Amino acid sequence: MRHARRLVPALAIAAALAWCTGPVLWQLVTALKSTEELYRVPPGWLPASPTLEHFARVFDGHPFGRNLLNSAVVAAASALAALAFGSLAAYGLAILKLPGTRLVLGAALGAAMFPPIALVSPLFTLFDRLGLLNTYLALIVPHAALALPLTLWVLTSYFGEIPPDILKAAQVDGCTPLGALWHILLPVAAPGLATAGILAFIYSWNEFLFALSLAGTGEVRTVTVAIALFPGLEEVPWGQIAAASLIVTAPVIVVVLLLQRRIVAGLTAGALGG
Repeated sequence: MRHARRLVPALAIAAALAWCTGPVLWQLVTALKSTEELYRVPPGWLPASPTLEHFARVFDGHPFGRNLLNSAVVAAASALAALAFGSLAAYGLAILKLPGTRLVLGAALGAAMFPPIALVSPLFTLFDRLGLLNTYLALIVPHAALALPLTLWVLTSYFGEIPPDILKAAQVDGCTPLGALWHILLPVAAPGLATAGILAFIYSWNEFLFALSLAGTGEVRTVTVAIALFPGLEEVPWGQIAAASLIVTAPVIVVVLLLQRRIVAGLTAGALGG
């Protein structure tokens, strides 16, 4: 009976792991197959002769390095912008106890549920009139705005767990409210900042709709749009698409693995009372 009780959770974990890692492993198998193997019928489960030709073609036949740089710039800038505005708002709501806290958080939650597809047309018209289409700013502003509600919720929960005595001690030492935020609260709230920043970065890194509509052409094209434009008129380069998908996914996986403790700490802030 004991073994059965242990076996069921183990099987559930194994099934969940297979469900999550299955697509990634299949992309890896596809990327390592030669072009002939990809179109072989019936397809093989494993590559007969693994090759890295698709990884090389991703960079040889496309400006993929530039696309990676564009995605990194846009994601980093939008995450920093969301953290900057989110930390100031969370400081006011959680520490200074400004009126209307619940109303602001509720409005932020409602904004997070708003479908992005409804924003594409007005944003396109606005940026077109401002001459900002196909620029970094055309992606950084909407990405930061859409990541701001989640950033606000995470940081408000985390700031709410910080003992108020820390702020009082900073005020006694002569810190202004902004000085206390910069020198005291932000270092203490590093796990919450890491969590919010990583989530905002991942959202911007993976975003496709705005990237295609507002900066789908020109030198600021991001990796999501670049991969979608790989297929030609007569052929779909499945090997290159799989290789590019793995290249794009690898940095996010590395960052999450390195900072997983801070992410968990930030997400569970405020979950337990006491």
